[in-house]
Amino acid sequence: MKKYKCIPCDYIYDPEAGDPGNGVAPGTAFEDLPEEWVCPECGAAKEYFEPVE
Repeated sequence: MKKYKCIPCDYIYDPEAGDPGNGVAPGTAFEDLPEEWVCPECGAAKEYFEPVE
């Protein structure tokens, strides 16, 4: 699964780790995150993330 970077703050969403503090279980692909999920660091919406190569 690909990692995704928040463009405004450089936070990296790692699907292997998930985002347990916001109810996202480890193993959750970025594509499977709820639409209302936002960056835990700066609050940016999913549309402000890009895949990390």
